[in-house]
This record gives sequence, C-alpha cells and structure tokens, in this order.
Amino acid sequence: MINNDILRRISTIFDFNDDKILAVFALSECKITPEQLTNFFKEKDDSDYQELEDMELASFLNGLIIDKRGKKDGPQRQAELVLNNNAVFNKLKIALALKADDVIAVLELAELSLGKYELSAFFRNENNKHYRACSDNVLSAFLKGLKIKLQ
Repeated sequence: MINNDILRRISTIFDFNDDKILAVFALSECKITPEQLTNFFKEKDDSDYQELEDMELASFLNGLIIDKRGKKDGPQRQAELVLNNNAVFNKLKIALALKADDVIAVLELAELSLGKYELSAFFRNENNKHYRACSDNVLSAFLKGLKIKLQ
C-alpha cells in the first residue's frame, strides 16, 4: 500500500486532526512541518503532493505505539528505513495491544477470514520458513475492520 494512504486511513480511523498527527510524529522524535503534513494528504496528481517515506511512516507508527501504550524505559525504537505491510500490520497490532483472536475478529468485520496459523505467518521473522508476506488486500482489510470496530 502507499504510505500516504496508510497515514490517511489511520488518521481517519482514530479521528486525528493535524495537531494530533504532528504530536504523534513528535513522540518518536520525527520532525514534520504542518506544510509537509498538508502535502502528504494531497492527491498524487497535485503538484504539491509529497510522498511519505518509509522512515517517516515508521516514525509515525512508533509514535502511535507510544501514544496508545505509553513510553517504555530505555532507548526508544529507531524507525526502520524500509517498511513493508507486515511491519505496518505488526506496529498497529502492538499499538492497539491486540491478540491473535482480536486481529481475526477485526479482519472478519471486513469480511476476511484467516486462521491463527495464517495470521501468525505475517508476524514471523522474514528468515523463518513459515513467514508470509502481507498483501495489500490483507492490510487494507485490517484497516477497514479497524474503522468499523472503532467508529
């Protein structure tokens, strides 16, 4: 999925205004200006459109974890330079403190059925033989289910 779309959908799900989004970025020590944020939300064909980089989305998601669960002691997690759907899915799961059954219930709200073993494959290490890449459809269904659940 496109990072800008993920940010847009998450901000809609949690009903975040611009100030709240900037505050979440700041929790992970990522400096985003109000102008940059506005450009992230523009349509792709707009000349002012700015692509949200993987590191910036990772920073936002790390900030969301801090916002929802509190700051942990010690050094804070550094934002990944490269982000995939599996990492986005996992960070959202962590931020909301969802267990496997909770994630399955959210997916079912979006009319997608997965078993626990299928689901756990998304959260394994990439080197594990049971690892499975999370498709755009699965991540989109999860975001859709979250919207239904939280609204």
